Amino acid sequence: MTGTVVLDPLLPLVAIYVVAALVAVGIALAIWRRLPGWWLRGLAGLALLAALLNPAVQSEEREALSDIVVLVVDQSASQRLSDRPAQTEAAIANVRSEVARLDNTELRVVTVGDGEGDSGTQLMTGLSDALAEEPQGRIAGVIMLTDGRLHDLERTPALPAPLHALLTGQPEDWDRRLVVSNAPAFAILGEPVTLTLRIEDQGAAPAGDAFVPLTISIDGAAPLPFDVPVGQDIELPVDLPHGGMNVLQFQTPAVSGELTARNNAAVVQINGVRDRLRVLLVSGEPHAGERTWRNLLKADASVDLVHFTILRPPEKQDGVPVDELSLIAFPTRELFMEKIEDFDLIIFDRYRRRGILPSLYLENIANYVRNGGAVLVSSGPEYGGAESIYRSPLESILPGAPTARVFEEGYVPQVSDLGERHPVTEGLEAMSPAPAEGEGPGWGRWFRLVDTIVPDGAEVLMTGLDDRPLLTLNRVGEGRVALIASDQSWLWDRGYEGGGPQAELLRRLAHWMMKEPELEEEALWVEPTGQTMRIIRRTLEGTTPDVTVTGPDGTETVLTLDEVSPGRFETLWDAPDVGLYRLSDGTLDSVIALGPAAPKEFEQTIATGDLLQPAIDGTRGGIASVSDGNIDLRSVREGRPAAGRGWLGITPRGAYRTAAISVRPVLPAWAFLLIAALLTVGAWLREGRGSRR
Repeated sequence: MTGTVVLDPLLPLVAIYVVAALVAVGIALAIWRRLPGWWLRGLAGLALLAALLNPAVQSEEREALSDIVVLVVDQSASQRLSDRPAQTEAAIANVRSEVARLDNTELRVVTVGDGEGDSGTQLMTGLSDALAEEPQGRIAGVIMLTDGRLHDLERTPALPAPLHALLTGQPEDWDRRLVVSNAPAFAILGEPVTLTLRIEDQGAAPAGDAFVPLTISIDGAAPLPFDVPVGQDIELPVDLPHGGMNVLQFQTPAVSGELTARNNAAVVQINGVRDRLRVLLVSGEPHAGERTWRNLLKADASVDLVHFTILRPPEKQDGVPVDELSLIAFPTRELFMEKIEDFDLIIFDRYRRRGILPSLYLENIANYVRNGGAVLVSSGPEYGGAESIYRSPLESILPGAPTARVFEEGYVPQVSDLGERHPVTEGLEAMSPAPAEGEGPGWGRWFRLVDTIVPDGAEVLMTGLDDRPLLTLNRVGEGRVALIASDQSWLWDRGYEGGGPQAELLRRLAHWMMKEPELEEEALWVEPTGQTMRIIRRTLEGTTPDVTVTGPDGTETVLTLDEVSPGRFETLWDAPDVGLYRLSDGTLDSVIALGPAAPKEFEQTIATGDLLQPAIDGTRGGIASVSDGNIDLRSVREGRPAAGRGWLGITPRGAYRTAAISVRPVLPAWAFLLIAALLTVGAWLREGRGSRR
């Protein structure tokens, strides 16, 4: 119960001020005239003013409110290491018992888990949310039960009470981690890229390990072992093996006694790009499609083109002296013997044997393909004749044997059943005007086809007249070859009868021959979106086996893929955690990293209060270790140090709730008037006696 005096004026304050001024003037006049009852007149005036102000006593009935202690419990991934879960449970029980021992004090327990994605421990965010739900006037203290590894310190709220930290972990804790820095997002194939690695020990690490094992694996292949020093930056030059995404995994084995092995691995994803595509185009003779080939290749800024056209074959005898010819000599030896390995792709466009390229050079081209090179033959009638390039050492690599028959009839190129599944030709039919009913793709016609016999192992992706092979691919050794059994693809480029997707077809064909991953017939890969995986399997078969996904913690999940288009099988799967995932269907393997291989929670695992120290010092709080035993909670006055050895302090807030309010006048108005009248009469009597004397 409390009481205070309040005023409820009977007149406006302006009128009261006027009355007060008149009273003051009257008192001053009485004093000036030396009236003996001036002080009684003054008291009468004050009584009159009190009546006008109408004073009252306001009483409140208050109910004391309890103080609140907020306990923020860190239950992130790093808090599940070693014996920290048991320490956390014991510390919670200790705080509960201490708060229960304090008078008029309540405990609020707030649990904070892992942040969304890989945002780490959002401890201050959880505290801010908890404080927003409680009256600030009742917060007597905040205790954070954590390992001190938080990632949102900048969101520390303004605290009205002491902030303390209870640290889990043991003094002898130590951990080893692998860090990769200076990792580019992409690199040029054929040029080494330098990565910087570092293996470092944290905490109370044992002495003696000057060098530790390190394995490096690319795209899930067999790891390569190395021995590297501890605590030193290592410059590692890497040559990417292929274009597209290259996944490099670095790992050092777990050691007995370290907190976790989750940060013993690192994953780097580098996109391999080609600097330039070096193409050698050899045209056997001038023809309508030669310019089309040249324009197509020169239009791509990433292509370095070397083009030779044989204008004057050796057998041509017209009597012109050689020194008067304005032709450039064909550097056959330099191109096909000395620098053949410098080219990524060799194209023979309507080339026929005329003695310009000896058999030795052609044999060298065949070996170039077997060692990983690529050859594309765009053939005309010469391919079926006696001077065919097939009737040379190239016979062993070319994917079509000519029968000497050449058809000069109109036909619309068709994608074969196999071609609908092959990445070079899948979806080409959609890149055309709508076809007429039953007439296949809405492409323009070609008017020449060289009849060929396809060897075993070659793949026919497109057909021509009477389903005869038109586009045939094959793999020879480490290299690849392709045969277009017609020289009239230029009709599509000219837009004849609507044309066709010549540019897209040849672009895909060139990329397939360059072994670009996105054009592989048999492929398994993942397109991640956040923690959702779109697992894609491309195959030339009609079915595909289930895919086994192995997570960062070793758990395996078997997934069935559904066919979404010819040769393409997909499924969506939500990964439970970030990290490195391995996929396998028994034939193909793939790896994908969702976020870092070691999440932010495991970058630093040794418990410490250094991060929280500035926020704690600002509230006169303290830091205690759970490993040192139970702590005591004490009440301290505001502004005093709130922590000591073995104890933490809270500041009682004295909060209350007003249950009822009553207002009683000090005196009724008539009583003040009566007092004023009596004082006035007393002044008159005193002054009357004085005048008689």
